[in-house]
Amino acid sequence: MSIFQQRESEVRGYCRVYPVVFDTAVNARQKDTEGNEYIDFFAGAGVLNFGHNNERMKNAMIEYLQNNGVTHSLDMHSKAKQAFMERFTKTVLEPRGMPHKMQFMGPTGTNSVEAALKIARRATGRSEVVAFTHGFHGMTLGALACTANSVFRNAAGVPLNHVSHYSFGCEKPCQGCKMDCGVQSIKALGERYKDSSSGLEPPAAFLVETIQAEGGVNVASEEWLKAVSDLARELGSVFIVDDIQVGCGRTGSYFSFDGMDLDPDIVCLAKGIGGMGTPLAMNLVKPEIDSHWNPGEHTGTFRGQGLSFVAGTEALSYFENDELMNTVKGHASTMLNAVQPLEDKLDGVQVRGKGMILGLDVSTGENAKAIVTKCFEDGLLVSACGTGGRVVKLIPPLTIPEQDLKEGLSILLRHVSEVMGGAA
Repeated sequence: MSIFQQRESEVRGYCRVYPVVFDTAVNARQKDTEGNEYIDFFAGAGVLNFGHNNERMKNAMIEYLQNNGVTHSLDMHSKAKQAFMERFTKTVLEPRGMPHKMQFMGPTGTNSVEAALKIARRATGRSEVVAFTHGFHGMTLGALACTANSVFRNAAGVPLNHVSHYSFGCEKPCQGCKMDCGVQSIKALGERYKDSSSGLEPPAAFLVETIQAEGGVNVASEEWLKAVSDLARELGSVFIVDDIQVGCGRTGSYFSFDGMDLDPDIVCLAKGIGGMGTPLAMNLVKPEIDSHWNPGEHTGTFRGQGLSFVAGTEALSYFENDELMNTVKGHASTMLNAVQPLEDKLDGVQVRGKGMILGLDVSTGENAKAIVTKCFEDGLLVSACGTGGRVVKLIPPLTIPEQDLKEGLSILLRHVSEVMGGAA
């Protein structure tokens, strides 16, 4: 029996899906202690957008350590933090005309969501938050209240209050709809909020993912997102976009909502923003909302991660020109062209996604589990998500070499056809 079985908590999850001991990793490939190699289409659930052990980031971090750079600073000023903030302002915020302040908190996405919920409630004086079906926002209690999955919610041990869940887009897929039924549902919700006899109080915030990564790679329409944003404005609510897993270039632009004429009050970022697997989370908050904080009112021991700032600053250099985003768009086409034909070839397969995050809905969790297992045994790491784990999610590093991408897709196609051909 290994030390993991002897001593690690029963809550461990991914190691049960990939039951090996990983040893080394470069870009989109990992090796285990037995020398077996795997193409990584999981990438730390979006943390490793720039691949394992990114050479540019690794060199920057080594140089910083050799020069005795500050590795931990709470929220004190540091040279590393200054460089990150200056580059983020110049590269991301200023070109988009975004006045947002940067708030650093604990190092994970759920910390980002918790901080966003707190300031939204403070700024509006309201308690209720609107979230959406199939959404995932984190495992701590405030974020978990916004998360829809009953498996995660049932582990809380206490009531998860002050959040209402409404349909993400259309309640059911519709054929031949002349208008977005999801937009109509948001308009109907708005009428209920504005009806003084409905019993509904306007919410503090609307919290939404443009693409529900953990929820099954469900992609919101631009029209629906705009309707949610417009309703938030009309009600005086804070419009929060959780871009934690699908931001930082995943969809072919820095934010997943770029080009959608959306103006979020708060943007939650984590995962890929740290660059190299180094933990970092940050909220972008409009100044008029951020002004409701009092100094020291929200803290976090690891909000001053020097190495995360160093790696994250180097990550931002990828967005100073179009080279990486053009590569992402090319990879996205390769991925979609490979898997889209499965819808016509195999019963029970549906493909959805955007950019370099795709989901294959294979009808049941059993089918998805079989595909994930067979891919792993054949040297490809993919994961399952969505209701009952029925969606196989593809989220490789943005920097994956084309050869690795095509080889991984070949492995995937073979096992999807094998499992679903038998299922059909």
